[in-house]
Formats: sequence, structure tokens, C-alpha cells
Amino acid sequence: MERKIVHIVGTGTIGEPLIGILCEQKSNLGIDEITFHKHSPLTSDMPKIKNLVKKGARLSVLESRMDDFKAIGLDPEFTMEEAVARASVVIDCTPKGHGHKNKKQFYDKYTDKVKGFIAQGSEDGFGKKYARGINDHVITPEDQFLQVVSCNTHNLACLVNTIALSVSPDNLVRGKFICIRRSNDISQTSSFVPAPTVNDHGDEYYGTHHAKDAAGLFKTIDLDLDIFSSALKINSQYMHVLWFDLELKEKTDKDKVFELLKHNRRIALTEHHSTNEVFSFGRDQGQYGRILNQTVIVEDSINIRNGNQVTGFCFTPQDGNSILSSIAATVRFLNPHSYQDKINSLSDFFFDRI
Repeated sequence: MERKIVHIVGTGTIGEPLIGILCEQKSNLGIDEITFHKHSPLTSDMPKIKNLVKKGARLSVLESRMDDFKAIGLDPEFTMEEAVARASVVIDCTPKGHGHKNKKQFYDKYTDKVKGFIAQGSEDGFGKKYARGINDHVITPEDQFLQVVSCNTHNLACLVNTIALSVSPDNLVRGKFICIRRSNDISQTSSFVPAPTVNDHGDEYYGTHHAKDAAGLFKTIDLDLDIFSSALKINSQYMHVLWFDLELKEKTDKDKVFELLKHNRRIALTEHHSTNEVFSFGRDQGQYGRILNQTVIVEDSINIRNGNQVTGFCFTPQDGNSILSSIAATVRFLNPHSYQDKINSLSDFFFDRI
């Protein structure tokens, strides 16, 4: 029987916890082996790499850097080329632009061997946009390349889908969002902003990429939504915050909204108003310190105006929600007829309250 091998490219804020979760859950998810690629032979990354290998993941590097990795005490088992060629599914978690470069250099050569390729939110155009719980039903065997949308796009799409579209497909009149973004990841030392910094509106109709990407996601299910987003970065490393304002066609009230929110297992509610409290909960109670829910809604912030305008604040479980979609897409490639049952093994890691 063919071995089911998942190869993760990159060991950053998404790649590292994804490798760990897959190693721990591989038997439940129907995976036989995990391999991963590390680009640069940095001694500062040695503890991380050694611990991932200890968990059972097998290391690959560029052929030209094999000796450099051995020189710092690491023993790669595969070149990048070998690892991709023997993989069943490849998940690219590299920085912006590298996914497309890897597709051109490696992935396109192995479409006859690898079942599926997955990239992250920065790689627009890599493949069909995907978010767990939004457009699962339109992913087909022909969709060999998938782009898991960004963390804030997951949050935005989950809110629209749950509060508006679950009532009826034409229930959203318009949606406006402000993404209050963390400066950088807590593991990073570069790109920290010293003060709140406003982002440009790169798109005249959608604003920032968050609404544009969400609109593209919903277009895969033949919905053309009127949504607009703005964004700014603040000098914090904890979590993104999303302000939302949804104008609905149908009348609603708080009881109805909370009933919809509680019905979605991928949504968590919280009494906490501060990102550090929610981040701390994820660090202590989450899977590899991650909250896998798609959004964490501050329940006291929910307001209904004129019976059809729903506003509020929520926190984005940044890499956690995209990790969930990456795993779901992977398991679907491996087990197209039983992936729902297998991915449900992760449902215990969702929180209804935080």
C-alpha cells in the first residue's frame, strides 16, 4: 500500500506548529510520515529542528546546503527535490513570494506524483482559495493547487458566513471591517512598528487585501459580496483584532446572533477584552500554543443597531485558523472519501469559550 507522506516546506510561525501537530495527530489523520524542509543552516534554529526530528519528522534541505547543515550537527535525510518527489501532499509555509518560486522550481515538475500542493495566504494565485467551513463543497479532484487564505481573511469570512449567509445567501447587504493588526509574531524580532501605523487601501473597491481575498473566497461558491476592509498595525505582538459592521437584509436581534455564533463549533466566545488574556489562554490550553478556532468574539462587544446592523470586535487566532485549513486540505487530498471523519479528530481542540 502506498505510504501517505506529508511534506512541509518552512519552519516559521505556521510551519513549525503545523509539523508538530501533524506528528502528534498523524495516526488519527491517516498519515504515515511527516517530512519538512529547512532553508538556512542557522545554529540558532538547531534546537527547534532537533526537537521536530525528535517528534518523528524527517529533515530535507537544498542539495547545495547539505554539507552546511551537517557542519552544524544536523543530518538531513533528503534533498528538497527528493522530499517533494516522494510526498503525497506538500504544504508550503514559506514567506511571501517563495511559494510561487517553489511552485515553478519544484512543484510543477511533480504534479503526476503528488496528490496536492497547498500554499498560505500571501501566495495569491497559487491555486483555488480555501478556508475550512466556507467552501469545502466546491473543492474538486481537479483542484491540485490550493491557497489557504490568511488568518484575518478566515476570521472575516467566518463572521460573514455565520452571521449573514447562514440565514440566506443574499442576507448580507454590505460588510465593513477594520483589521487592527499585531506588529509581528512574538517569535520575530524584525518589522516591529514603534507606533500605530495605518495601511494603504490597495484596492479601490475592497480596500485592503483582507476583504479582497474574502471576496475571492466567496466567489468560488458563486457569491459576489459587497465588503470593504481597512487595516493598521499596532505596537503589540499578541493577536490581531477585527472590528466588524455587517448590514443584513433580514431583521435580527442579539439572541438570534448568539444562537448562530454558538452553533458554529469553529467560533469561540470570550468575556475577555484584552488580547494578552486570550493569547495566554491559547499558549496554556491550545494545541502547540495555538487556538484552532477561526475567530474569538468578544461577546460584550456585540451590538445590534436598527435591527439589522451587527457590529462588534473579535480576535484572530492568527496562525491557528490557517493551520486548521491546511490540515483539512491535506487530509482531503489523502482521504477524499473519509476526510470529514478524520478531520473531526481535531474537534476536541476547539473551544466554545475562552
